[in-house]
Amino acid sequence: MFLVRIDNRLIHGQVIEAWLPYTGAKTVVVANDDLADDVLQQEIMSLAIPQTISSVFVGVENLHDAVADMPPSDVLVLFSNCSDARRAYDTGFAFNLLNVGNVHYTPGKKQISPSVALSDEDEGCLRHLTKKGVTLDFRCVPNDPIQVRF
Repeated sequence: MFLVRIDNRLIHGQVIEAWLPYTGAKTVVVANDDLADDVLQQEIMSLAIPQTISSVFVGVENLHDAVADMPPSDVLVLFSNCSDARRAYDTGFAFNLLNVGNVHYTPGKKQISPSVALSDEDEGCLRHLTKKGVTLDFRCVPNDPIQVRF
């Protein structure tokens, strides 16, 4: 099964140092419409990834096709927000577990854990996914306890 994570920072130290070793993933797939069209930002983000790990940047609605031939255990999928994860799910990219790692606080959001603040829209997206059978896993790194039961 793919590890699917929401983290508004996308590729950063926790992903590289904790999640990649934990999952054994050989490919990081960033599903983000803005980055899919920004080669410079892709190159900058790819600098953080070890040379033994490949990176793929795709639009959210192209995610299903981009990973279709990849072994699920080899892939770590990153979204920057809840609505992108929902849109990918609703357009054919099925997953059973969603790690919610980091969603920054902004005014109008409710802080539900030290690293996750949700807007009403975010909560609606996550409720939609749970109704589809997706289990939510709120934690920053693999050895953290799950912080919130949603």
